[in-house]
Amino acid sequence: MHLLVFLCLYLSVQAQEDTIKANRYVMRSTLYGVGHINILDTYLSPMEYTGLEARVLRESMRRTQIMDGRVSTQTLFQANFSITENKAGTGSEMVFHANWNYAWHYQFPISDKLKLMVGPLVDINGGFVYNLRNSNNPIQAKAYINLGASGIAIYNFTIKNHPFKLRYQANVPLGGIMFSPEYGQPYYEMSLSHDWGKNICFTSLHNQPAIRQFITLDCPIKSTTIRIGYVCDIQQAKVNDLKSHAWSHAFMIGFVKHFQLVNPYK
Repeated sequence: MHLLVFLCLYLSVQAQEDTIKANRYVMRSTLYGVGHINILDTYLSPMEYTGLEARVLRESMRRTQIMDGRVSTQTLFQANFSITENKAGTGSEMVFHANWNYAWHYQFPISDKLKLMVGPLVDINGGFVYNLRNSNNPIQAKAYINLGASGIAIYNFTIKNHPFKLRYQANVPLGGIMFSPEYGQPYYEMSLSHDWGKNICFTSLHNQPAIRQFITLDCPIKSTTIRIGYVCDIQQAKVNDLKSHAWSHAFMIGFVKHFQLVNPYK
């Protein structure tokens, strides 16, 4: 009887320790890449601008204690910069955009190899588009915040006893607010106005159909994990009678680190 009680206590403590270890698990990655971007902003010009893009992406994913460790959090930051040109070759635009996501994912283990994760996210964006040709209204500021949905599919497989991880992720904004001038409204006029209600617009799927998609493959090379990936970033909106889009496709490469958080005071 005493042996049975001791065994139950041992298994309970061991399970708690395993949960704590899982909750302290953290994955971080940094990727760099180049790609192609297509820009349209009718506040600056009715023409589309295209060019090469440089992009950086940093990600951190951590297991939590929520719902017995089934919920993980993801922090995703990316920034891209490009100098574009219109088809006629008569003008150029400089583009910078930064994006920060914080998501909660609930995990659905489908099998030993396949896992699905879904949950809500907060999406914060900022940047600018600068038209090098315009003398009047040469710049358009970008600022918007969304609440959205995020989904991830992770597939683990081996090739010659080497573990690989294939992942697909899609983030879709469902609703939020966006800053936008009105058509032909100078920024100087906005700075003098006390009525900012016209420049803060509510967005949803009907006027901001957008999606960010990521495909990555983790490849082990000795003691290092290399991650290669592809980013399809489709951002577009129609607010205040202005149309804008930024269609970006980039190929990425970088490193992945896996570790556990340690409390130095214990």
